[in-house]
Amino acid sequence: MATALPTVTVETAKAILTDILKALNTPKNLEKLTEANEKSGNEMLKKMQFVFPLVIEIQIDVIKNYGFPEGREGAVQFAQMIRAFEREDPEVAQLHNQVRSYFLPPVSIDIPSEAFL
Repeated sequence: MATALPTVTVETAKAILTDILKALNTPKNLEKLTEANEKSGNEMLKKMQFVFPLVIEIQIDVIKNYGFPEGREGAVQFAQMIRAFEREDPEVAQLHNQVRSYFLPPVSIDIPSEAFL
């Protein structure tokens, strides 16, 4: 049985993302994330294995304070809600990109100039 989603506004979404960023930047969590990143090197698969679960664990710890269920279910519900808010609010998108930057490298798309001819 699915747990009911808490009522969240765009402003609450921004507050949650800001709290997640604060939690990611605590000395204890920064140390864990640094170790996981060092273990991962530049390998995306290893980042998803070591860094991503840490970010999600920290996120789950924050979102439960806003009424989301603890664990995977709450994380999935939160991600779906944030994706919906990203479409309507650029600040939510920007904050969510900051959170994702902890486990996803910046993506630059290099399009050859001939593509525009």
